[in-house]
Amino acid sequence: MVLSALRSSSNARRRLAPVNRSSQSDTEGMSANGAVHESLSTTNKVRAAEAMHPEAEDTNIRTLNDFLTSLAAIFPDIQLEVFREMLTSFDEESKLHVVTEALLKHKTKWVQGRWRVPGREERRFRGVIGGGCDDDRAVVPVEETFRSESYKRASRTALSQEFRGLSRSTINAVLAEHNYSYTLARPTLLTLSSKSWRFSLSSFFLRRKAPLSLTPNNHPLISYHPSGSHDDVLPIPALRFTESPELDQELFDTLLAPLQSKRKEEQEAGDHELAMQLNEAEAEERHALHDCECCFVSTSFEQLSMCDDGGHFICHRCVRYTINESLFGQGWGRNIRHDRGSLRCLAPMVDEGGDCNGSIPQDMIRRALLEEKGGGEVWRRLEERLAGEGLSKSGIVLVRCPFCIYAEVDEIYLPTTGRSWTFKRSTHFSIWSLLLLVLGIGMISLLTPFIILYSILTLVVRSAQSAHKIFSDQITFSLSRTRRKRRGLRFNCLNPLCCRSSCLSCSKEWHDIHICFESERTALRSAVERAMAEAVKRTCPRCNLSFIKASGCNKLTCVCGYAMCYVCRADIGKSSYRHFCEHFRPDLGKGCTECEKCDLYKCEDEEVVIRRAAENAEKEWIQKEGMETLWRWEGKETVVGYTEGRGSDDGSQTWAWRFFGIPRAPTWLEALDWVIDQLFE
Repeated sequence: MVLSALRSSSNARRRLAPVNRSSQSDTEGMSANGAVHESLSTTNKVRAAEAMHPEAEDTNIRTLNDFLTSLAAIFPDIQLEVFREMLTSFDEESKLHVVTEALLKHKTKWVQGRWRVPGREERRFRGVIGGGCDDDRAVVPVEETFRSESYKRASRTALSQEFRGLSRSTINAVLAEHNYSYTLARPTLLTLSSKSWRFSLSSFFLRRKAPLSLTPNNHPLISYHPSGSHDDVLPIPALRFTESPELDQELFDTLLAPLQSKRKEEQEAGDHELAMQLNEAEAEERHALHDCECCFVSTSFEQLSMCDDGGHFICHRCVRYTINESLFGQGWGRNIRHDRGSLRCLAPMVDEGGDCNGSIPQDMIRRALLEEKGGGEVWRRLEERLAGEGLSKSGIVLVRCPFCIYAEVDEIYLPTTGRSWTFKRSTHFSIWSLLLLVLGIGMISLLTPFIILYSILTLVVRSAQSAHKIFSDQITFSLSRTRRKRRGLRFNCLNPLCCRSSCLSCSKEWHDIHICFESERTALRSAVERAMAEAVKRTCPRCNLSFIKASGCNKLTCVCGYAMCYVCRADIGKSSYRHFCEHFRPDLGKGCTECEKCDLYKCEDEEVVIRRAAENAEKEWIQKEGMETLWRWEGKETVVGYTEGRGSDDGSQTWAWRFFGIPRAPTWLEALDWVIDQLFE
C-alpha cells in the first residue's frame, strides 16, 4: 500500500508539472526554481524511495550492508574495505559469523595493515548509515556500502560517455578504487583525462577547457533551460535522469540541492532589501520617519528597537554595531546586562541627567541581527557566550565538551542525596569474598591496639586532627575514583551542531578503540604541563578570559575593559597606575623602602613559580589518581612492585603475587580502591 501510494503521488505530481520527453537522453529533468523544480525533485525522491524500498531493492545488497554495519561496530579499528572483501569472498550462509570468527582468530592476516586511523580520513561524505547524536552505532558512509548492479551500470555508462578519450578498463579501475562511487571517481578521471593526448588534441581543435571541479556549470548530466521571457532571470538547471534512481538522488544532493539553496537565499535577501527600500521610501513620503536616540538618523518604524524602561528608540544599525563590538571588541562588560541577557539602552542621556536603566529585549536583538548577512552566526555566538557566563557563575561542577560550549552537571559532584553510597547486596560467592572476610576478622585483634592509640592521640595531640583529615580525604578520593571508573570516560555531546564524543580524561575526541595516554608518565607530564601553564596565567574575573603577559608593564587590560595587576591580581580600574610604586629608587633591583605597593615592571621569578607549581601538581596527581607507582631511584623512574630499582634482583618480592596472577604488589591506594569497589555500590 505504501508503494502504491508513493506511485500515485508521483503520478499526480507528474500530471501537475509535465516534462518534455523529446529525446531518450534528455527524458526527465529536475528544476532548481519554482513549481517545476518542486515537482521534479519530489518525483526523483519518490523514485529513489521506490528503489530503496524493501520490495524493489536487492535483498542480497541489503543483507550485506547490514553485515557491514555490524562488523564496523564490532571492529571499529579496521577499515571498511576489509569487511567488503571478506563478505564478498566467503560463500557460506552465515557470513557475519564466519567473518567475525576469522577476524578474531587471524586479525592481522586479513587486515594487512589497513587499520582505521582517526583523523586521517578528511573526506566529508554526503550521508552515513547509523549516525546521529543519539545513535551509538558505527558510522558507515554511503560511499563505503555495497552498490547495486543498476548503480554500477549507470555510473559506468555515464562516465564512459563523458570520458571518451579514456579506455573502458581505466574507467572500471578507477570506479573499483572508489567502490563504484560516481561522485568520488569523477575527479580522478578528470585528472587522468586532462593528461591524455586525446584530450589535448580535442581541446586544441574544439577549443574547450577541462572542467576542474564537480559543479553544475560544467557537468554533462546538467542542462539549463530558459525560465521565461525575462532576460534578467537565471536559467533553470535540470538533471538528466539515468537508469539508477540512487545515482539520480546522489547527483541531486551534491549538485542541484546546494544550487537551489543558494539561489533561494539570494532571492530572499534581495526581496527583503527591496521591501526595506520601498517601506522606507513610503515612510519618508508620508513623513512617518523616526529618529534613533543613539545616532540621531531618521529611519522607518520597522527598523527601530525600544528599551523596556524609558521607551527610547534605537535603530537596528546601532544594535548590530554594539553587539559586534561587545562580542569581538571590548564592550562586553559595558553594554551587556548579564542578569537579563540583554543589551543596555544606548540612549546617551535622559531628562534626569543620568543613563537609562532599561535594556533592549532579546527578541528585538535577534530581529536586528538577522536582517544582516551573517547575523545568524553572530546571534549564535551571543547566546553561547551568555550561556557560558551563566554556567560559570552558577558554581556547579560541570563536564564540558572540548569542541563546543555544551556542558552537563558532573555526576560525581551531585548533592549528597544523589550520590549516597550503600553496601552491595551481592548474591554470588567468590574466593575473594572469603579471603576478605577472613582477613577482616583476623585483623580485628591486630588493629585494636592501633585504634586505642589513635583515640588517645586524638584526645591529646592536636596533630591527630590533621591525621584524621588526611585519612578522610583519602577515603573521599577513593570514592570519587571508584565512581569515575564506574561511570566511564566517554562523554557524548548532545549539541546538534557538534554531536562529537570526547574523553573526560584527556579531552581528546573519542575513537573506538580509545587510548587515553600511552603511559602513566605521559599522563603525569600532561598534568604537570597544565599546572605550569596555569601558574603564569591570569584570568579575568569578569569575563573568565585567560591570558599570559609576554612583555610590558604589570597593568593588564582585558578585552572586556577590566584592568588588573599582574602581581597581586587586584582590580585597578579606578586607581590605574597609582596602584604601583611611584618613588625613586637609587638601587635598581631592590624593593622600595617607603611603600609596599607593587612594582610597575618587576614581578616574581617565573621560573621559581613554574618549578614550584610542577612539584605540587605532581604530588596532587599521584595522590588523586592513586598512582603511587612512580619513584625516582638513582635518577630513573621505576615501578613499585617490580624488581627494578628496589628489593632483590631475583624477584623474590613478587613471587607470591605472581602466584595469584598479579604481576606486582598493589599499592595501598590501589588496595583501598579495590576494597571500596567491592563493598559499596
